[in-house]
Amino acid sequence: MRLTPIIRLLLSTYACVFVSLGGVSAEQGENILILNTFSEAGPDLQWYVQNDTVMGGRSQGGIELLDERLDFSGITNTNGGGFSSIRTLKFAKDLSNYSGIKVKVKADGRKYTWSIQTDARWRGRKVSYWADFNTTANADELEEIYIPFSRFSPQFRGFKLDGPQLDRSNISEFALYQYDKTDGPFSLQLFSVEAYSE
Repeated sequence: MRLTPIIRLLLSTYACVFVSLGGVSAEQGENILILNTFSEAGPDLQWYVQNDTVMGGRSQGGIELLDERLDFSGITNTNGGGFSSIRTLKFAKDLSNYSGIKVKVKADGRKYTWSIQTDARWRGRKVSYWADFNTTANADELEEIYIPFSRFSPQFRGFKLDGPQLDRSNISEFALYQYDKTDGPFSLQLFSVEAYSE
């Protein structure tokens, strides 16, 4: 496994906190694919902001690249869409040999949502696959969040669908949402995005 300088730094500096979602354990020797490290030498999925203002909402959010991390912060307003999000440009990844997505974060204790897109459609419209994860407020250490692919459910504009199931061989976009239906400020520092296998 190739470790980029930022990952080496994080491993040597922090005793990372592990958050288990869906019964996944962090074992030595796990297979990791680094997708984004926010360092100059690391892979970059190219993120941009999309707030609920696209549908008449009033939430505000933005991103800033600082110290090899991506800071995502703003204010959510549920008098409207009630969300702020950051998204990647389109890419092409076959993650069929992996078990899920792993992110390293420092955050505010609010619930966030990770979203995946493929070329799946429902009635001709794009389907997104969502999975929520909790964060710890004022944590002194990084949290390692493991989100198994089995936890992602198909959605269309926030409404759950019966299918189609997630095609891990054809992943084309990621998004990170603050959409916990709560008013107020939010802040999440994203240090890395990886695919992992058990």
